[in-house]
Amino acid sequence: MLDINAMATPSPAKSMGDPGITPLSPTHVLKDSEENEPTRHPYVVVVAIDFGTTSSGYAYAFTKEPECIHTMRRWEGGDPGVSNQKTPTTILLSPDRKFHSFGYAARDFYHDLDPTESKQWLYLEKFKMKLHTTANLSIDTDLHAANGKKVKALDIFAYALAFFKEQALKELSDQAWADFDNADVRWVITVPAIWKMPAKQFMREAAYKAGLVSRDNPDQLIIALEPEAASIYCRKLRLHQMVDLGNKTALNGYSPTENIGVGMTQAKEHVRRNRQSRTFLVENVIGELWSELTEGDRYVVVDCGGGTVDLTVHQIRMPEGHLKELYKASGGPYGSIGIDYEFEKLLCKIFGQDFIDQFKIKRPAAWVDLMIAFESRKRAAAPDRSNPLNINLPFSFIDYYKKFRGHSVEHALRKSNVDFVKWSSQGMLRMNPDAMNALFKPTIDHIIQHLTELFERPEVTDIRFLFLVGGFAESPLLQQAVQKMLQGHSRIIIPHDVGLTILKGAVLFGLDPSIIKVRRSPLTYGVGVLNRFVEGKHPPEKMLVKEGTRWCTDVFDTFISTDQSVALGETVKRSYTPAKPSQQVIVIHVYCSEKESVSFITDPGVRKCGTLKLDVSGTESPAARREIQTLMQFGDTEIRAMAVDVATSRSVKASIDFLSQ
Repeated sequence: MLDINAMATPSPAKSMGDPGITPLSPTHVLKDSEENEPTRHPYVVVVAIDFGTTSSGYAYAFTKEPECIHTMRRWEGGDPGVSNQKTPTTILLSPDRKFHSFGYAARDFYHDLDPTESKQWLYLEKFKMKLHTTANLSIDTDLHAANGKKVKALDIFAYALAFFKEQALKELSDQAWADFDNADVRWVITVPAIWKMPAKQFMREAAYKAGLVSRDNPDQLIIALEPEAASIYCRKLRLHQMVDLGNKTALNGYSPTENIGVGMTQAKEHVRRNRQSRTFLVENVIGELWSELTEGDRYVVVDCGGGTVDLTVHQIRMPEGHLKELYKASGGPYGSIGIDYEFEKLLCKIFGQDFIDQFKIKRPAAWVDLMIAFESRKRAAAPDRSNPLNINLPFSFIDYYKKFRGHSVEHALRKSNVDFVKWSSQGMLRMNPDAMNALFKPTIDHIIQHLTELFERPEVTDIRFLFLVGGFAESPLLQQAVQKMLQGHSRIIIPHDVGLTILKGAVLFGLDPSIIKVRRSPLTYGVGVLNRFVEGKHPPEKMLVKEGTRWCTDVFDTFISTDQSVALGETVKRSYTPAKPSQQVIVIHVYCSEKESVSFITDPGVRKCGTLKLDVSGTESPAARREIQTLMQFGDTEIRAMAVDVATSRSVKASIDFLSQ
């Protein structure tokens, strides 16, 4: 493709701010399989943190007893109608912006503050979605607290991770009767599979800031993808640990068509009884369900969380039962908080957007209360429910509304024309079940539409099972919609302790990260290079003549294409040469696109998404031209780079940065 002796010369494509790099040896190599053998890690324990949009938690396993997964200690202060091993993802900072508390503790303390005082405190919830929705995420991205004040997102995420680190180490120390050393812990943090590289890198930066791991030892932290973790756990499921919605025979003595809810109710009861023990035995045998699967069988994991819905398609590779991804992760921001937004829209319709906006700022703690009340009723929604759902309105809502509007809440409901929400004399909003189901509809419709599109793809045929996981998977409304869509084509499996599935799977992944052997690239990645100009193939406006040679600028050199299958440990090799012998750092812009084939970095849809930095200082070599060989790995949950100075065989510091500067 290229003249090997061509000097790497800056191209005149300065408008793009990109040097034209001439790669010396574009090759695709697969590492020798023996290098892939899992090395025995020096860690004593693996701790996984499931940092969720609505709730979070941790679990751990000792490397000597990998079949015992321990979930974190019970949290003080639960919610009525919500049984949970996890704690709400809420954080409270004091007026001087110092970390105060996390979870139920943060919520309860904030709630008990005097309204005048609470305005000074910074309370944040459901903030994880910001990493998914921010287009140009950077280290300086801001979040808004409930009182409207701005805080740095990195600080908040670091505070939250530091809180979990402290809790986990405390619990481990109590068990060991001695201080537990952080160096003995391998940390795993879960993120949605549909997150782009900047968001994954942001989580890693927050972990560095929180002191989970240091930059000198990045491998102590693994970023795990939520549906992958769920997939790994689902392999281990025994029949008594799940509800099979697709099974026509009776399960637990009930026929599934009688009532979707019954199986789940029983499952919850079973989980509640076993709750006292926080240790889950994951037998080393593969679960019965799994033993029905044969080489090449395919299944889908639908991870329905608070913020996002993530869909992953996996195939089994026997005999070890390794997993191979068949189609790049897809999904979107269709988590259960969508229902909360619909409820908020309904309130705006009844009481006026102006009032709701004011109320949230002026009485932030009461707003939180109202949403907690809604949460427990949201969980009571079911397809066949006939009696209304009552939602407590906080006294300060009723009081503030009267001051704001000069008439009562009851009056507002009467004249709002929202006929399915009534006022009950006990001071509650009374919603009929159809009204509640209507709040679910937009979110569930999104999920079903996405699933339908996924199942229409050629890669996604003959799906044996559909695993429904994540907190939102408990919703009978969602279960029914998925069942209706699949029409019995695949069996729908819901693990009992569905909210903890990802956490347990993340621990298993930390114990053996090589379990997922093949992934699909979510995007096309590459760099801009100079190629020899070919008449008729290259556009004339891209021609550059240098020392009598004609070059084509802005050529997109593809590292990997979107949805391309890439094995764990597989590397993409390129060689680069510093433009000047005295150059200390080579900076190369990395471009990406959703499209599969890209010709030029100026093509529509191509954007600069990161920078590859090669630190060549201190590697001065006698060779006239230094060749820096760069290896990039795309088969892991994060993109990595390594580099070597070919003349001296010394390794060169290489890093890829995806957070916009």
